[in-house]
Amino acid sequence: MTSPTEITIQQMSRLIGLPGSPDIVDVCIDEDFNADPRLIPGSHRRDFRQVASWAKLYAGRSVVVACQKGQKLSQGTAAWLRHEGVEAQSLEGGVLAWRDAGQLLVPAAKLPQRDAEGRTVWVTRARPKIDRIACPWLIKRFVDPSAVFLFVAPPEVLLVAERFGATPFDIDGVYWSHRGETCTFDTMIEEFALTSPALLHLAKIVRGADTARLDLAPEAAGLVAASLGYSRMFKDDLAQLDAAMVMYDAFYRWCRDATAETHNWPATKPGV
Repeated sequence: MTSPTEITIQQMSRLIGLPGSPDIVDVCIDEDFNADPRLIPGSHRRDFRQVASWAKLYAGRSVVVACQKGQKLSQGTAAWLRHEGVEAQSLEGGVLAWRDAGQLLVPAAKLPQRDAEGRTVWVTRARPKIDRIACPWLIKRFVDPSAVFLFVAPPEVLLVAERFGATPFDIDGVYWSHRGETCTFDTMIEEFALTSPALLHLAKIVRGADTARLDLAPEAAGLVAASLGYSRMFKDDLAQLDAAMVMYDAFYRWCRDATAETHNWPATKPGV
């Protein structure tokens, strides 16, 4: 029976990618991590030996701590966090059990360098519509919840990237952009190894909407309509992103849990 201070792989897998997902802290030692340098989606590596110095960063938040096998390092770190008043659990079986269960793992080498506060920083063109909202949603939910997004005039994207240490995306000639008939969201799905059935389904909808191929998925037309509506509702790009995160949360939950459900009102025909 799982301890109340532990969370199972199955329980954790249902939380990944949701807006209420706990913060995930990876405390694997370097030797263990380097043997398989991949991260549970959204996790952040920290040194368990320094937990006293970083515990207060998680005040008022829910945390899951993972080490290689879910034993002394994660359980000790979680216990220390609880001592600091943080709601903390350790991942039962650790990263090895997560891997062996076939769960998603993000290659650490694909993550951009973090800034002094531990955040990845991204830059793209202002006035986003589809790809430039979908990609930040994916990053915040599955790669780096603390990621920073800069929206600037198109001619300035590369210069801002250089001067501010940001990673450019969804512009011509950069790594994180369209490839052939696919869009930037597809590129991130592939490169971050986020190939769950739900995310692949969502990628098809985003691709259809972003590349004007509405035949790819019936939902693509709806995404176009909603995205254009959001772009007209908000003058501020970050406000638009914040508001549209909920829309992508809903699309993801539909892709993951509700594609077989239909709307059946009225339940019976009149006169029957």
